Amino acid sequence: MAHPARIAIVGMLQNDREASCGEIVDTLPLAQATVSQHLKVLVDAGLLAVRRNGQHTLYKLQCDRIRNFCHSFQCTLGTQTPEMLS
Repeated sequence: MAHPARIAIVGMLQNDREASCGEIVDTLPLAQATVSQHLKVLVDAGLLAVRRNGQHTLYKLQCDRIRNFCHSFQCTLGTQTPEMLS
């Protein structure tokens, strides 16, 4: 999950933003095939929601799942306890 391209995609989609693969490609210095592969990983991990809009597929962060993922990671590192998630 910590691949720089995935972090960049998550950063781009913050603040409740939706974007298509093409919009992400236009914003990031990555090839379309590369962006598609990283989007698939993020979707498969449950960190992005997918919505069809005509011919476009739009991607949006699953903020609750990302918070849970981060919290679980912090618990693994010992920097938080399970009770700290609100």
